[in-house]
Amino acid sequence: MPLANIDGSKGGSLGAAACSRRRKQLIKRFTGCQEKILDTFIFLLYDNTGEKMNEILEQALLYDFYGELLTKHQKEIYEQFVLEDLSLGEIAKEAGISRQGVHDLIKRCNQTLKDYEDKLQLVAKFVAVKDKVKQIDDLLDGYQESDIHDIIEKIRRISGEIIEEL
Repeated sequence: MPLANIDGSKGGSLGAAACSRRRKQLIKRFTGCQEKILDTFIFLLYDNTGEKMNEILEQALLYDFYGELLTKHQKEIYEQFVLEDLSLGEIAKEAGISRQGVHDLIKRCNQTLKDYEDKLQLVAKFVAVKDKVKQIDDLLDGYQESDIHDIIEKIRRISGEIIEEL
């Protein structure tokens, strides 16, 4: 199922050039900074209770962490579907396989990536550590000479939690 177009309309499948333009627009939209994009992915992927929010963002984030564990063929097809937003038909035509074959491969890749996360918990650990580093940054932003010992103690506690996460 293709994503909605940038303007919000639900269009048909996009060609490779249109997908490339769309990707560039999305990157500009998120300030063009990789860390900012990753922060946005994580923010949209997890709400305050840790519930999954958006399947596409989840797929992209899982692929960032575990994509290298897929075969070359799986990576090519999965990237075209998730990252380039090509339709099943476009991918099938380019790869010389059926639409059903593309669908099945994407479904297997999704399950494989989720299985890796279930076993390794790298994304969950990354999110937890990123949150703790943000807590340290917030403490340092509120730095006052008078409560330096309190801040140092809190930073030590948070850094200990980070070490335990890893």
